[in-house]
Amino acid sequence: MAKARKKASKKAQPRKPASRKANARRAVQAKTRAKKQARQKFHVSHHDEAGFDQGLRTYAKYRDLGLALATGGLVQAHVIRFIPPFTPEDVSTPHFHDVDLQMIYVLKGWYKTEFDGEGTHTFHAGACWLHPPKFKQTVLGYSVDCVLLLIVLPGVFDSVMLGNC
Repeated sequence: MAKARKKASKKAQPRKPASRKANARRAVQAKTRAKKQARQKFHVSHHDEAGFDQGLRTYAKYRDLGLALATGGLVQAHVIRFIPPFTPEDVSTPHFHDVDLQMIYVLKGWYKTEFDGEGTHTFHAGACWLHPPKFKQTVLGYSVDCVLLLIVLPGVFDSVMLGNC
C-alpha cells in the first residue's frame, strides 16, 4: 500500500510592487484594448515608379503605400522622394502635423530639420525619428537623392503651416 505524501505548503511570498515601466505598459495595453480598432485587410504594395505622385508638398513626390485604405484610416504610410534642388523659400516654412504619431525613416540620402526646443538635426540613411503630436518643425535641407518612409497615425490628418516665425 502506497503512503500518501503530504505536499509541502508554500509559504506566501510578499508581492513586489510593480515597476513604473510595468504599470505604464499595462495602462497602454488597457487603453489600446479599449479603442475600437478598424477592420484591417490584407494589402500588398510593390514598388512602381509610376506610383509617385505630387502630394502634400510641391518639392516632393509621394508614393502612397495604401495602408490608410487597408486599415480603415488607422494609419497612413508614404515613401517620399524630394525634388532637387532644395530652395529654402519653397521648403523652409515652420509647420506641424495634427497627428497622434509620426515616424520618419531615412531610406536614402540625408535630411536636415529643426525641431522646436530640440535644435537642428541631420539624419542620414538608416536614421529615424519620432516626435510628439503638433511638434513644430522646419525643413532646412535635403540631399538630391533623399528618400524617406513616413508613417502617420491616424491615416487622415491636417498639416498646419505657421509661416516664417
